[in-house]
Amino acid sequence: MAVVKARSRDIDMLARLLRAEAEGEGEMGMLLVGNVGINRIRSNCSDFKGLRTIPQMINQPHAFEALLHGLYYQKAREKERRLAQRVVNGERFWPAKFSLWYFRPGTIEAPLPCPATWYDQPHVGRYKLHCFYQPTGEECENVYNIY
Repeated sequence: MAVVKARSRDIDMLARLLRAEAEGEGEMGMLLVGNVGINRIRSNCSDFKGLRTIPQMINQPHAFEALLHGLYYQKAREKERRLAQRVVNGERFWPAKFSLWYFRPGTIEAPLPCPATWYDQPHVGRYKLHCFYQPTGEECENVYNIY
């Protein structure tokens, strides 16, 4: 059962985002990116108030660097569509279980350590090159009550 409404074209958009943001991090890396996106839709807090749909979440200004690159605009592949459907159905994984932010410090060739905070929120874990940050209860108590 889906935790957010998603039409076929929404699944395609999310699948393209997963690939563009984290293809090099494998299936789990893409699932983690999806978790953050779904959390942004469901939490309705912080920088993500008012987001209700996958297109709104993806197209939020300055939310995803991948939209600036061509990979996002390629056709969705079945592999990523399946991953997108899994996160839409509510599958969640640490360290993105409650995370609203992630980023990759440094470059692929020269990764850097994860900062202790990002947007003033604590670092909760790293998966390969991406660092994940979940909000404090003061910033977004709702993210802890959405599932």
